[in-house]
Amino acid sequence: MKGIIASPGVAIASAFVMKQTVVEIDMTPTANETERAEQEQLFRDAIAATEQQLNEVIEITEQRLSAKEADVFRAHLMMLFDPTFEDAVMEKINGSAMKAARAVKEATVEVADMLASLDDEYLRERAADIRDVGGRVLDNVTGNVRVSLNDLRDEVVVFANDLTPSDTAMMDMNYVKGFVTEVGGRTSHTSIIARIMGLPAIVGTGDILSHVKHGDTVVLDAVDGDIVINPTAEELAAAEAKLEKYLEHVRELDAVKMLPAETKDGHHVEVVGNIASPADCKGVLENGGEGVGLFRTEFLYMKSPELPSEEVQFEAYKTAAEALEGRPLVIRTLDIGGDKAADCISFPAEMNPFLGWRAVRMYFDRLDIIKPQMRALLRAAAYGNILVMFPMIISAEEIFKMKEIIEECKAELRAEGKEFNENMPIGTMVETPAACINADKLAQIVDFFSIGTNDLTQYVLAVDRGNEAIAAMYQPLHPAVLRAMKMVIDASHKEGKWTGVCGELAGDERGAVILLGLGLDEFSMSAGSIPTIKNLIRRANVARVREVVEECLTYFTTEEVTARIDKLIEEIYA
Repeated sequence: MKGIIASPGVAIASAFVMKQTVVEIDMTPTANETERAEQEQLFRDAIAATEQQLNEVIEITEQRLSAKEADVFRAHLMMLFDPTFEDAVMEKINGSAMKAARAVKEATVEVADMLASLDDEYLRERAADIRDVGGRVLDNVTGNVRVSLNDLRDEVVVFANDLTPSDTAMMDMNYVKGFVTEVGGRTSHTSIIARIMGLPAIVGTGDILSHVKHGDTVVLDAVDGDIVINPTAEELAAAEAKLEKYLEHVRELDAVKMLPAETKDGHHVEVVGNIASPADCKGVLENGGEGVGLFRTEFLYMKSPELPSEEVQFEAYKTAAEALEGRPLVIRTLDIGGDKAADCISFPAEMNPFLGWRAVRMYFDRLDIIKPQMRALLRAAAYGNILVMFPMIISAEEIFKMKEIIEECKAELRAEGKEFNENMPIGTMVETPAACINADKLAQIVDFFSIGTNDLTQYVLAVDRGNEAIAAMYQPLHPAVLRAMKMVIDASHKEGKWTGVCGELAGDERGAVILLGLGLDEFSMSAGSIPTIKNLIRRANVARVREVVEECLTYFTTEEVTARIDKLIEEIYA
Protein backbone atom coordinates (compact mmCIF):
# COMPACT_ATOMS: atom_id res chain seq x y z
CA MET A 1 0.00 0.00 0.00
CA LYS A 2 1.06 3.60 -0.52
CA GLY A 3 0.89 6.84 1.46
CA ILE A 4 2.46 10.27 1.95
CA ILE A 5 6.05 10.31 3.21
CA ALA A 6 5.96 12.33 6.44
CA SER A 7 9.48 11.44 7.58
CA PRO A 8 12.00 9.53 5.41
CA GLY A 9 13.61 6.23 6.28
CA VAL A 10 13.18 2.46 6.13
CA ALA A 11 11.99 0.15 8.93
CA ILE A 12 11.38 -3.60 9.19
CA ALA A 13 9.50 -4.85 12.27
CA SER A 14 6.25 -6.31 13.61
CA ALA A 15 3.04 -4.32 13.38
CA PHE A 16 1.59 -2.76 16.52
CA VAL A 17 -2.01 -1.83 15.67
CA MET A 18 -3.59 0.90 17.79
CA LYS A 19 -7.37 0.67 17.73
CA GLN A 20 -9.26 3.80 18.69
CA THR A 21 -11.31 3.52 21.86
CA VAL A 22 -14.89 4.61 21.25
CA VAL A 23 -15.86 6.87 24.15
CA GLU A 24 -19.55 6.72 24.96
CA ILE A 25 -21.03 10.22 25.26
CA ASP A 26 -24.06 10.78 27.46
CA MET A 27 -26.40 12.87 25.30
CA THR A 28 -29.10 13.41 27.95
CA PRO A 29 -29.36 17.01 29.18
CA THR A 30 -28.68 18.06 32.73
CA ALA A 31 -31.82 18.38 34.81
CA ASN A 32 -31.08 21.32 37.11
CA GLU A 33 -28.55 23.85 38.39
CA THR A 34 -27.01 21.38 40.83
CA GLU A 35 -26.27 18.87 38.06
CA ARG A 36 -24.87 21.62 35.84
CA ALA A 37 -22.56 22.69 38.68
CA GLU A 38 -21.38 19.08 39.02
CA GLN A 39 -20.63 18.89 35.28
CA GLU A 40 -18.79 22.20 35.44
CA GLN A 41 -16.63 20.87 38.27
CA LEU A 42 -16.03 17.63 36.33
CA PHE A 43 -14.73 19.71 33.43
CA ARG A 44 -12.47 21.78 35.70
CA ASP A 45 -11.06 18.60 37.29
CA ALA A 46 -10.39 17.21 33.80
CA ILE A 47 -8.54 20.43 32.90
CA ALA A 48 -6.34 20.04 35.98
CA ALA A 49 -5.61 16.38 35.19
CA THR A 50 -4.80 17.25 31.57
CA GLU A 51 -2.44 20.00 32.72
CA GLN A 52 -0.56 17.47 34.86
CA GLN A 53 -0.34 14.99 31.94
CA LEU A 54 0.93 17.65 29.53
CA ASN A 55 3.60 18.72 32.01
CA GLU A 56 4.74 15.08 32.13
CA VAL A 57 4.84 14.98 28.31
CA ILE A 58 6.89 18.22 28.31
CA GLU A 59 9.37 16.75 30.79
CA ILE A 60 9.82 13.51 28.81
CA THR A 61 10.07 15.41 25.50
CA GLU A 62 12.81 17.66 26.93
CA GLN A 63 14.73 14.59 28.11
CA ARG A 64 14.39 12.63 24.84
CA LEU A 65 14.49 15.48 22.34
CA SER A 66 15.00 19.08 23.48
CA ALA A 67 13.32 22.11 25.01
CA LYS A 68 12.50 23.30 21.49
CA GLU A 69 10.45 20.21 20.70
CA ALA A 70 8.76 20.44 24.10
CA ASP A 71 7.47 23.87 22.99
CA VAL A 72 4.84 22.00 20.95
CA PHE A 73 3.29 20.81 24.20
CA ARG A 74 3.70 24.14 25.93
CA ALA A 75 1.54 25.38 23.06
CA HIS A 76 -0.91 22.59 23.96
CA LEU A 77 -1.04 23.98 27.50
CA MET A 78 -1.89 27.39 26.04
CA MET A 79 -4.66 25.78 24.00
CA LEU A 80 -5.92 24.03 27.13
CA PHE A 81 -6.38 27.37 28.89
CA ASP A 82 -7.47 29.29 25.79
CA PRO A 83 -10.60 31.28 26.80
CA THR A 84 -12.16 30.42 23.42
CA PHE A 85 -12.15 26.69 24.25
CA GLU A 86 -13.12 27.10 27.90
CA ASP A 87 -15.92 29.56 27.12
CA ALA A 88 -17.31 27.26 24.44
CA VAL A 89 -17.44 24.32 26.86
CA MET A 90 -18.98 26.38 29.67
CA GLU A 91 -21.62 27.82 27.35
CA LYS A 92 -22.62 24.32 26.31
CA ILE A 93 -22.78 23.12 29.94
CA ASN A 94 -24.66 26.14 31.32
CA GLY A 95 -26.41 27.50 28.25
CA SER A 96 -27.31 24.27 26.42
CA ALA A 97 -27.62 21.94 29.44
CA MET A 98 -25.01 19.51 28.04
CA LYS A 99 -23.11 17.00 30.13
CA ALA A 100 -19.38 17.80 30.37
CA ALA A 101 -18.28 15.02 27.98
CA ARG A 102 -20.64 16.14 25.22
CA ALA A 103 -19.69 19.79 25.74
CA VAL A 104 -15.97 19.01 25.47
CA LYS A 105 -16.50 16.79 22.43
CA GLU A 106 -18.57 19.37 20.53
CA ALA A 107 -16.33 22.31 21.45
CA THR A 108 -13.25 20.38 20.28
CA VAL A 109 -14.91 19.45 16.99
CA GLU A 110 -16.01 23.03 16.33
CA VAL A 111 -12.56 24.56 16.88
CA ALA A 112 -10.75 21.74 15.02
CA ASP A 113 -13.13 21.87 12.06
CA MET A 114 -12.63 25.64 11.79
CA LEU A 115 -8.85 25.17 11.54
CA ALA A 116 -9.18 22.18 9.20
CA SER A 117 -11.18 24.30 6.76
CA LEU A 118 -8.36 26.82 6.28
CA ASP A 119 -6.29 26.79 3.10
CA ASP A 120 -2.91 27.29 4.78
CA GLU A 121 -1.51 23.78 5.23
CA TYR A 122 0.41 24.61 8.40
CA LEU A 123 -2.66 26.10 10.11
CA ARG A 124 -4.90 23.33 8.80
CA GLU A 125 -2.69 20.76 10.49
CA ARG A 126 -3.06 22.61 13.82
CA ALA A 127 -6.51 21.00 13.96
CA ALA A 128 -4.69 17.83 15.07
CA ASP A 129 -3.24 19.71 18.05
CA ILE A 130 -6.69 20.87 19.11
CA ARG A 131 -8.00 17.32 18.79
CA ASP A 132 -5.06 16.07 20.88
CA VAL A 133 -5.78 18.53 23.71
CA GLY A 134 -9.56 18.09 23.52
CA GLY A 135 -9.17 14.31 23.40
CA ARG A 136 -7.09 14.34 26.58
CA VAL A 137 -9.71 16.45 28.36
CA LEU A 138 -12.46 14.11 27.14
CA ASP A 139 -10.54 11.05 28.39
CA ASN A 140 -10.19 12.69 31.79
CA VAL A 141 -13.88 13.58 31.89
CA THR A 142 -14.97 10.03 31.00
CA GLY A 143 -12.20 8.06 32.74
CA ASN A 144 -10.95 6.55 29.47
CA VAL A 145 -7.35 5.20 29.72
CA ARG A 146 -5.11 5.88 26.71
CA VAL A 147 -2.73 3.33 25.18
CA SER A 148 0.84 4.46 25.93
CA LEU A 149 3.61 3.96 23.36
CA ASN A 150 6.10 4.51 26.18
CA ASP A 151 5.58 0.99 27.54
CA LEU A 152 6.48 -1.18 24.52
CA ARG A 153 9.09 -3.92 24.88
CA ASP A 154 9.35 -5.24 21.29
CA GLU A 155 10.52 -3.57 18.08
CA VAL A 156 7.41 -2.45 16.19
CA VAL A 157 6.01 -0.27 13.45
CA VAL A 158 2.96 1.49 14.91
CA PHE A 159 -0.24 1.56 12.81
CA ALA A 160 -3.13 3.89 13.73
CA ASN A 161 -5.94 5.85 12.18
CA ASP A 162 -4.17 8.93 13.51
CA LEU A 163 -1.54 9.73 16.12
CA THR A 164 -1.51 12.80 18.29
CA PRO A 165 1.70 14.82 18.65
CA SER A 166 1.93 13.62 22.26
CA ASP A 167 1.55 9.98 21.15
CA THR A 168 4.54 10.52 18.87
CA ALA A 169 6.68 12.32 21.43
CA MET A 170 6.06 9.55 23.98
CA MET A 171 7.27 6.80 21.64
CA ASP A 172 10.19 4.84 23.06
CA MET A 173 12.76 5.01 20.25
CA ASN A 174 14.36 1.78 21.46
CA TYR A 175 11.28 -0.10 20.31
CA VAL A 176 9.25 2.07 17.90
CA LYS A 177 10.96 1.90 14.50
CA GLY A 178 8.38 3.88 12.53
CA PHE A 179 4.68 4.56 12.19
CA VAL A 180 1.87 4.57 9.63
CA THR A 181 -1.43 6.47 9.88
CA GLU A 182 -4.55 6.48 7.76
CA VAL A 183 -4.91 10.27 7.89
CA GLY A 184 -2.58 13.26 8.28
CA GLY A 185 -0.15 15.38 6.28
CA ARG A 186 3.52 16.36 6.15
CA THR A 187 3.05 19.57 8.15
CA SER A 188 1.24 18.11 11.16
CA HIS A 189 3.14 18.32 14.46
CA THR A 190 3.08 14.53 14.50
CA SER A 191 5.00 14.47 11.20
CA ILE A 192 7.31 17.26 12.30
CA ILE A 193 8.20 15.41 15.52
CA ALA A 194 8.79 12.21 13.50
CA ARG A 195 11.31 14.06 11.31
CA ILE A 196 13.03 15.54 14.36
CA MET A 197 13.28 12.06 15.90
CA GLY A 198 14.51 10.57 12.62
CA LEU A 199 11.59 8.14 12.73
CA PRO A 200 10.35 6.77 9.35
CA ALA A 201 6.67 7.66 8.91
CA ILE A 202 4.01 7.38 6.21
CA VAL A 203 0.64 9.11 6.61
CA GLY A 204 -2.57 9.44 4.59
CA THR A 205 -2.77 5.73 3.68
CA GLY A 206 -6.57 5.47 3.69
CA ASP A 207 -7.98 2.24 5.14
CA ILE A 208 -4.71 0.43 5.93
CA LEU A 209 -6.00 -0.76 9.34
CA SER A 210 -8.36 -3.13 7.52
CA HIS A 211 -5.33 -4.82 5.88
CA VAL A 212 -2.83 -5.15 8.73
CA LYS A 213 -3.04 -7.26 11.89
CA HIS A 214 -1.20 -7.06 15.21
CA GLY A 215 2.08 -8.99 14.83
CA ASP A 216 2.27 -8.95 11.02
CA THR A 217 5.80 -8.47 9.65
CA VAL A 218 5.89 -5.15 7.78
CA VAL A 219 8.31 -3.19 5.65
CA LEU A 220 7.89 0.56 6.03
CA ASP A 221 9.57 2.17 3.01
CA ALA A 222 9.35 5.90 3.68
CA VAL A 223 11.69 6.59 0.77
CA ASP A 224 9.25 5.59 -1.98
CA GLY A 225 6.12 5.77 0.19
CA ASP A 226 5.35 2.02 0.25
CA ILE A 227 4.17 -0.31 3.01
CA VAL A 228 4.58 -4.06 2.43
CA ILE A 229 2.61 -6.33 4.78
CA ASN A 230 4.00 -9.85 5.34
CA PRO A 231 6.73 -9.54 2.66
CA THR A 232 8.11 -12.48 0.73
CA ALA A 233 11.73 -13.56 1.29
CA GLU A 234 12.74 -11.64 -1.83
CA GLU A 235 10.89 -8.48 -0.72
CA LEU A 236 12.45 -8.74 2.73
CA ALA A 237 15.96 -9.06 1.28
CA ALA A 238 15.33 -6.05 -0.98
CA ALA A 239 14.08 -4.02 2.00
CA GLU A 240 17.16 -4.88 4.07
CA ALA A 241 19.40 -3.74 1.20
CA LYS A 242 17.39 -0.54 0.87
CA LEU A 243 17.68 0.12 4.62
CA GLU A 244 21.47 -0.13 4.43
CA LYS A 245 21.53 2.16 1.39
CA TYR A 246 19.36 4.70 3.21
CA LEU A 247 21.61 4.65 6.28
CA GLU A 248 24.58 5.29 3.98
CA HIS A 249 22.68 8.25 2.50
CA VAL A 250 22.02 9.65 6.00
CA ARG A 251 25.73 9.41 6.81
CA GLU A 252 26.49 11.29 3.59
CA LEU A 253 24.06 14.11 4.49
CA ASP A 254 25.60 14.40 7.96
CA ALA A 255 29.01 14.80 6.34
CA VAL A 256 27.97 17.68 4.04
CA LYS A 257 25.29 19.61 5.93
CA MET A 258 27.76 21.98 7.61
CA LEU A 259 29.67 22.64 4.38
CA PRO A 260 28.90 25.62 2.12
CA ALA A 261 26.23 25.25 -0.57
CA GLU A 262 28.67 25.48 -3.47
CA THR A 263 28.40 23.69 -6.81
CA LYS A 264 31.24 21.66 -8.31
CA ASP A 265 32.15 24.56 -10.57
CA GLY A 266 32.37 27.06 -7.69
CA HIS A 267 28.97 28.78 -7.69
CA HIS A 268 27.81 29.63 -4.15
CA VAL A 269 24.20 30.09 -3.01
CA GLU A 270 22.67 30.57 0.44
CA VAL A 271 20.63 27.71 1.95
CA VAL A 272 18.59 28.96 4.90
CA GLY A 273 15.54 27.97 6.94
CA ASN A 274 11.90 28.93 7.45
CA ILE A 275 10.83 29.44 11.08
CA ALA A 276 7.68 30.30 13.03
CA SER A 277 9.29 31.12 16.39
CA PRO A 278 12.72 32.00 17.81
CA ALA A 279 13.05 28.44 19.14
CA ASP A 280 13.09 27.14 15.55
CA CYS A 281 16.49 28.78 14.93
CA LYS A 282 18.21 25.89 16.71
CA GLY A 283 16.91 23.33 14.22
CA VAL A 284 17.97 25.48 11.27
CA LEU A 285 21.53 25.81 12.59
CA GLU A 286 21.82 22.13 13.54
CA ASN A 287 20.88 21.18 9.98
CA GLY A 288 23.48 23.47 8.44
CA GLY A 289 21.29 26.46 7.65
CA GLU A 290 23.21 29.66 6.93
CA GLY A 291 20.48 31.86 8.37
CA VAL A 292 16.71 32.32 8.20
CA GLY A 293 14.94 33.29 4.99
CA LEU A 294 11.43 33.51 6.45
CA PHE A 295 10.27 34.22 10.00
CA ARG A 296 6.46 33.90 9.95
CA THR A 297 5.45 36.55 12.48
CA GLU A 298 1.69 35.86 12.37
CA PHE A 299 2.03 33.15 15.02
CA LEU A 300 2.76 35.87 17.59
CA TYR A 301 -0.72 37.18 16.81
CA MET A 302 -2.58 33.90 16.49
CA LYS A 303 -1.71 32.60 19.96
CA SER A 304 -3.12 35.62 21.79
CA PRO A 305 -6.65 37.09 22.18
CA GLU A 306 -5.02 40.54 22.14
CA LEU A 307 -2.58 42.18 19.74
CA PRO A 308 1.00 41.36 20.81
CA SER A 309 2.65 44.44 22.26
CA GLU A 310 5.73 46.08 20.79
CA GLU A 311 7.78 44.68 23.70
CA VAL A 312 6.57 41.11 23.16
CA GLN A 313 7.48 41.35 19.49
CA PHE A 314 10.81 43.05 20.16
CA GLU A 315 11.88 40.26 22.52
CA ALA A 316 10.89 37.56 19.98
CA TYR A 317 12.77 39.18 17.09
CA LYS A 318 15.79 40.05 19.25
CA THR A 319 15.96 36.48 20.61
CA ALA A 320 15.95 35.04 17.09
CA ALA A 321 18.54 37.53 15.83
CA GLU A 322 20.90 36.78 18.72
CA ALA A 323 20.45 33.02 18.28
CA LEU A 324 21.67 33.35 14.67
CA GLU A 325 24.85 35.18 15.78
CA GLY A 326 25.09 37.57 12.85
CA ARG A 327 23.61 35.30 10.20
CA PRO A 328 20.76 36.84 8.18
CA LEU A 329 17.25 36.81 9.65
CA VAL A 330 14.59 37.74 7.10
CA ILE A 331 11.36 38.64 8.90
CA ARG A 332 8.05 38.86 7.06
CA THR A 333 5.65 41.44 8.48
CA LEU A 334 2.22 40.22 9.51
CA ASP A 335 0.71 38.09 6.73
CA ILE A 336 -2.81 37.55 7.97
CA GLY A 337 -6.21 37.50 6.35
CA GLY A 338 -7.35 35.26 3.51
CA ASP A 339 -7.09 31.77 5.00
CA LYS A 340 -5.47 32.91 8.28
CA ALA A 341 -7.49 34.50 11.07
CA ALA A 342 -6.67 35.67 14.59
CA ASP A 343 -8.87 36.41 17.57
CA CYS A 344 -7.09 39.72 18.10
CA ILE A 345 -8.11 41.10 14.68
CA SER A 346 -11.64 41.38 13.32
CA PHE A 347 -11.98 40.52 9.63
CA PRO A 348 -14.97 41.34 7.42
CA ALA A 349 -16.86 38.60 5.58
CA GLU A 350 -15.52 38.56 2.01
CA MET A 351 -16.53 36.73 -1.15
CA ASN A 352 -12.86 36.20 -2.15
CA PRO A 353 -10.77 36.59 1.03
CA PHE A 354 -7.53 35.61 -0.76
CA LEU A 355 -7.98 38.65 -2.98
CA GLY A 356 -9.35 40.88 -0.25
CA TRP A 357 -8.39 42.79 2.90
CA ARG A 358 -5.25 41.01 3.98
CA ALA A 359 -1.49 41.34 4.55
CA VAL A 360 -0.08 44.73 3.48
CA ARG A 361 -3.55 45.93 2.42
CA MET A 362 -4.62 45.82 6.04
CA TYR A 363 -1.68 47.87 7.35
CA PHE A 364 -2.79 51.21 5.97
CA ASP A 365 -6.19 50.91 7.69
CA ARG A 366 -4.71 49.57 10.93
CA LEU A 367 -1.62 51.56 11.85
CA ASP A 368 -2.14 50.27 15.41
CA ILE A 369 -1.09 46.86 14.06
CA ILE A 370 1.79 47.66 11.73
CA LYS A 371 3.51 50.50 13.62
CA PRO A 372 4.25 48.48 16.80
CA GLN A 373 5.60 45.70 14.59
CA MET A 374 7.84 48.05 12.62
CA ARG A 375 9.11 49.71 15.81
CA ALA A 376 9.89 46.29 17.29
CA LEU A 377 11.70 45.22 14.11
CA LEU A 378 13.79 48.38 13.94
CA ARG A 379 14.80 48.01 17.59
CA ALA A 380 15.60 44.30 17.29
CA ALA A 381 17.68 44.98 14.16
CA ALA A 382 20.22 46.69 16.43
CA TYR A 383 20.99 43.24 17.89
CA GLY A 384 21.52 41.23 14.73
CA ASN A 385 21.37 40.93 10.97
CA ILE A 386 17.62 41.53 10.49
CA LEU A 387 16.03 42.17 7.10
CA VAL A 388 12.31 42.90 6.76
CA MET A 389 9.96 42.07 3.87
CA PHE A 390 6.34 42.89 3.09
CA PRO A 391 3.74 40.33 1.89
CA MET A 392 1.16 40.52 -0.92
CA ILE A 393 2.71 43.51 -2.69
CA ILE A 394 1.20 44.52 -6.05
CA SER A 395 2.51 48.07 -6.54
CA ALA A 396 5.34 50.51 -5.94
CA GLU A 397 2.86 52.74 -4.09
CA GLU A 398 2.60 50.15 -1.33
CA ILE A 399 6.39 50.10 -0.93
CA PHE A 400 6.50 53.90 -0.78
CA LYS A 401 3.76 53.95 1.89
CA MET A 402 5.57 51.33 3.96
CA LYS A 403 8.78 53.34 3.75
CA GLU A 404 6.86 56.40 5.03
CA ILE A 405 5.59 54.36 8.01
CA ILE A 406 9.13 53.14 8.71
CA GLU A 407 10.45 56.72 8.68
CA GLU A 408 7.69 57.77 11.10
CA CYS A 409 8.70 54.92 13.42
CA LYS A 410 12.36 55.91 13.20
CA ALA A 411 11.49 59.51 14.12
CA GLU A 412 9.48 58.32 17.13
CA LEU A 413 12.29 56.04 18.33
CA ARG A 414 14.84 58.83 17.98
CA ALA A 415 12.64 61.16 20.02
CA GLU A 416 12.29 58.46 22.70
CA GLY A 417 16.05 57.84 22.75
CA LYS A 418 15.64 54.15 21.89
CA GLU A 419 18.35 52.22 20.06
CA PHE A 420 17.48 50.94 16.56
CA ASN A 421 19.05 50.17 13.17
CA GLU A 422 18.84 53.15 10.81
CA ASN A 423 19.76 50.99 7.80
CA MET A 424 17.63 47.85 8.17
CA PRO A 425 17.33 46.31 4.66
CA ILE A 426 13.83 46.31 3.16
CA GLY A 427 12.53 43.73 0.71
CA THR A 428 9.28 42.45 -0.69
CA MET A 429 7.60 39.12 -1.12
CA VAL A 430 6.80 38.32 -4.75
CA GLU A 431 3.54 36.37 -4.71
CA THR A 432 1.32 38.15 -7.23
CA PRO A 433 1.41 38.37 -11.03
CA ALA A 434 1.53 42.17 -10.64
CA ALA A 435 4.76 41.97 -8.63
CA CYS A 436 6.32 39.70 -11.29
CA ILE A 437 5.32 41.91 -14.21
CA ASN A 438 6.46 45.02 -12.35
CA ALA A 439 9.61 43.41 -10.91
CA ASP A 440 11.95 45.66 -12.90
CA LYS A 441 10.44 48.72 -11.17
CA LEU A 442 10.17 47.19 -7.70
CA ALA A 443 13.80 46.07 -7.85
CA GLN A 444 14.81 49.73 -8.01
CA ILE A 445 13.15 50.58 -4.68
CA VAL A 446 13.80 47.52 -2.47
CA ASP A 447 16.95 45.73 -1.34
CA PHE A 448 15.85 42.17 -2.20
CA PHE A 449 13.01 39.92 -3.36
CA SER A 450 11.68 36.72 -1.79
CA ILE A 451 9.40 34.62 -3.98
CA GLY A 452 6.54 32.90 -2.17
CA THR A 453 6.09 30.00 -4.58
CA ASN A 454 2.98 28.61 -2.88
CA ASP A 455 0.86 31.71 -3.44
CA LEU A 456 2.60 32.71 -6.67
CA THR A 457 1.66 29.36 -8.22
CA GLN A 458 -1.92 29.81 -7.00
CA TYR A 459 -2.26 33.30 -8.45
CA VAL A 460 -0.40 32.76 -11.72
CA LEU A 461 -2.46 29.64 -12.51
CA ALA A 462 -5.72 30.92 -10.94
CA VAL A 463 -5.94 27.62 -9.03
CA ASP A 464 -7.07 27.48 -5.39
CA ARG A 465 -4.36 25.34 -3.78
CA GLY A 466 -6.77 24.17 -1.10
CA ASN A 467 -9.43 22.89 -3.53
CA GLU A 468 -9.15 19.11 -3.86
CA ALA A 469 -11.32 19.09 -7.00
CA ILE A 470 -8.62 20.93 -8.95
CA ALA A 471 -5.56 19.84 -6.96
CA ALA A 472 -3.98 18.32 -10.09
CA MET A 473 -3.96 21.76 -11.73
CA TYR A 474 -1.81 23.23 -8.96
CA GLN A 475 1.59 22.78 -10.63
CA PRO A 476 4.58 24.75 -9.25
CA LEU A 477 6.66 23.54 -12.24
CA HIS A 478 4.16 24.87 -14.79
CA PRO A 479 6.08 26.71 -17.54
CA ALA A 480 4.17 29.94 -16.75
CA VAL A 481 5.32 29.82 -13.11
CA LEU A 482 8.93 29.16 -14.16
CA ARG A 483 8.87 32.09 -16.59
CA ALA A 484 7.41 34.37 -13.90
CA MET A 485 10.20 33.44 -11.46
CA LYS A 486 12.85 33.93 -14.15
CA MET A 487 11.47 37.42 -14.80
CA VAL A 488 11.79 38.30 -11.09
CA ILE A 489 15.31 36.90 -10.64
CA ASP A 490 16.62 38.61 -13.78
CA ALA A 491 15.06 41.94 -12.72
CA SER A 492 16.74 41.83 -9.30
CA HIS A 493 20.14 40.95 -10.76
CA LYS A 494 19.92 43.78 -13.27
CA GLU A 495 19.67 46.20 -10.32
CA GLY A 496 22.42 44.45 -8.34
CA LYS A 497 19.91 42.97 -5.87
CA TRP A 498 19.29 39.35 -4.82
CA THR A 499 16.29 37.02 -4.89
CA GLY A 500 15.33 34.20 -2.55
CA VAL A 501 12.53 31.65 -2.47
CA CYS A 502 10.75 30.81 0.79
CA GLY A 503 7.96 28.59 -0.57
CA GLU A 504 7.80 24.79 -0.62
CA LEU A 505 9.63 24.68 -3.98
CA ALA A 506 13.03 25.52 -2.44
CA GLY A 507 13.01 22.39 -0.28
CA ASP A 508 11.98 20.07 -3.14
CA GLU A 509 14.77 18.47 -5.19
CA ARG A 510 13.11 19.16 -8.54
CA GLY A 511 12.31 22.71 -7.51
CA ALA A 512 15.80 23.35 -6.13
CA VAL A 513 17.45 22.23 -9.38
CA ILE A 514 15.19 24.49 -11.44
CA LEU A 515 15.74 27.44 -9.10
CA LEU A 516 19.49 26.91 -9.27
CA GLY A 517 19.27 27.02 -13.05
CA LEU A 518 17.11 30.15 -12.97
CA GLY A 519 19.85 31.95 -11.02
CA LEU A 520 18.27 32.01 -7.55
CA ASP A 521 20.53 33.40 -4.80
CA GLU A 522 18.86 32.16 -1.60
CA PHE A 523 16.96 28.91 -0.93
CA SER A 524 14.80 28.97 2.22
CA MET A 525 13.03 25.83 3.46
CA SER A 526 12.06 23.76 6.48
CA ALA A 527 15.12 22.86 8.55
CA GLY A 528 14.91 19.13 7.81
CA SER A 529 15.24 19.70 4.06
CA ILE A 530 18.49 21.69 4.30
CA PRO A 531 21.00 18.77 4.25
CA THR A 532 19.33 17.14 1.22
CA ILE A 533 19.27 20.36 -0.82
CA LYS A 534 22.85 21.24 0.17
CA ASN A 535 23.98 17.79 -0.92
CA LEU A 536 22.20 18.17 -4.26
CA ILE A 537 23.69 21.61 -4.91
CA ARG A 538 27.21 20.47 -3.99
CA ARG A 539 26.94 17.59 -6.49
CA ALA A 540 25.67 19.80 -9.33
CA ASN A 541 27.52 21.72 -12.02
CA VAL A 542 25.71 25.07 -12.32
CA ALA A 543 26.67 25.57 -15.97
CA ARG A 544 25.04 22.24 -16.88
CA VAL A 545 21.96 22.98 -14.75
CA ARG A 546 21.48 26.40 -16.39
CA GLU A 547 21.72 24.79 -19.82
CA VAL A 548 18.97 22.27 -19.01
CA VAL A 549 16.70 24.81 -17.30
CA GLU A 550 17.00 27.16 -20.30
CA GLU A 551 15.79 24.23 -22.37
CA CYS A 552 12.88 23.67 -19.95
CA LEU A 553 11.76 27.28 -20.43
CA THR A 554 11.00 26.44 -24.07
CA TYR A 555 8.70 23.52 -23.19
CA PHE A 556 4.92 23.56 -23.56
CA THR A 557 3.89 21.33 -20.63
CA THR A 558 4.64 20.63 -16.98
CA GLU A 559 5.10 16.94 -17.83
CA GLU A 560 7.97 17.80 -20.20
CA VAL A 561 9.63 19.94 -17.52
CA THR A 562 9.26 17.26 -14.83
CA ALA A 563 10.64 14.47 -17.03
CA ARG A 564 13.65 16.53 -18.08
CA ILE A 565 14.47 17.65 -14.52
CA ASP A 566 14.14 14.09 -13.20
CA LYS A 567 16.65 13.00 -15.82
CA LEU A 568 19.00 15.83 -14.79
CA ILE A 569 18.75 14.84 -11.10
CA GLU A 570 19.70 11.27 -12.01
CA GLU A 571 22.69 12.69 -13.90
CA ILE A 572 23.71 14.82 -10.89
CA TYR A 573 23.57 11.91 -8.44
CA ALA A 574 25.28 9.54 -10.88
